[in-house]
Amino acid sequence: MRTRPVRVLLLALALLLAGCTGDGGGRDTGKVVLRFQSLAWQKESVDATKELVAEWNAAHPDVRVDYVQGSWDSVHDQLLTSFEGGEAPDVIHDASDDLADFAYGGYLADLRPLLPARLKADIPAESWRTTTFGDGVYGVPFLQEPRVIIANKKILEASGVRVPTPERPWTWPEFRQVARELTATMGEGRYAVAWPLKEPVSVSLNLGLSAGGRLFHRGDDGRVEVRFTGGDAVMPATVRALVTTDRTAPRTTLGMGGSDTLPGFFGGKYAMVPLGFSYRQQIAQQAPEGFAWTVLPAPAGDGGLAQGVSPQTLSVAQDSPYKEEAARFIDFLLQPPNMVRLARGDWMLPTGREALKDPSLRTAKDGWATGAALAGHLRPAPAQSVRGYPEWKDKVATPAFQEYYSGAIDTAELERRLVGDGNLVLARYQR
Repeated sequence: MRTRPVRVLLLALALLLAGCTGDGGGRDTGKVVLRFQSLAWQKESVDATKELVAEWNAAHPDVRVDYVQGSWDSVHDQLLTSFEGGEAPDVIHDASDDLADFAYGGYLADLRPLLPARLKADIPAESWRTTTFGDGVYGVPFLQEPRVIIANKKILEASGVRVPTPERPWTWPEFRQVARELTATMGEGRYAVAWPLKEPVSVSLNLGLSAGGRLFHRGDDGRVEVRFTGGDAVMPATVRALVTTDRTAPRTTLGMGGSDTLPGFFGGKYAMVPLGFSYRQQIAQQAPEGFAWTVLPAPAGDGGLAQGVSPQTLSVAQDSPYKEEAARFIDFLLQPPNMVRLARGDWMLPTGREALKDPSLRTAKDGWATGAALAGHLRPAPAQSVRGYPEWKDKVATPAFQEYYSGAIDTAELERRLVGDGNLVLARYQR
């Protein structure tokens, strides 16, 4: 068992004494209090989540949920501290690519015996794979975000290039050719596409699936090693060529986040920006009046439209004394109508099959229909269950991809770092 600080024991004693005075909070008073830490941050998302918590509390007076606001920027370290201190929330909002160490470390409850059959059947097996570690399931994947291309509709139509659809997407070579044609029609100082690659690793790995790339390979013994194949090279090599050879993408955006590119996009400096699906909200709210934009699928390769995703998840702390109640609350949050509300609040796609059928998620307006068409092609991110991935990403892959995209190193050196240096890192986690 993990040793807990004296201050935590004192806190527990204080809470016990408070319970004895009659202000509730435990089973002895007939009332259960669940702490739900949410990472919703956009106003629509926060409002939708808080409304659902209020609806639960109104309908379940004996199981109250307290909403706790968390932050994506610090969630991993914050959760680790709270787990070690025995102060973790009962219900935990996170992302599937952050769960591996918590699941293997024994901090999260195995949800298999807790979840109702309805919820298990509603979410596809591909999504459940993102939260399955070893023999257990440690989170419910409920929102997912494909990468799409947001394009200036006026520039696209004026150029005469073929506009891709989910049924007939651009190939990676065609995407490169389209970028040349667009740049030629836009004039000096303007570019076909801006790649915001401040965080280049997940973009490179997830879009690499479309060309058959995997990068991480698990052997029969369960050990993972990095191997760099031709499929892994397609997406990075295309982006590098756009920047360094074709000059159809500016070098200056490589260090930007997605939001940083929007002023240039609105100003016509870039015709297209590859972004996460939820960025549509910022564009809808911030675009100048009369600015016409459209949502296109990302390019496809030998793997078709496949791309990796790390869904948002809901988990239950292993130390929670109210696991069954927590699972019931999760089931409530993820009833199909409620999942639609959460998806629309975050401008993302629900994982649930029934929620995805909702007509409001299949309209042409704001590109919802394009996103819905991509849902069946989404796969677990390649690094989903790889122990040591955060260190590999921070120390090896991020600087390697940044230098590669800028032209500072070639493909051979990128492979040497990702594979040679990368496998040394992963080996330490697999002893």
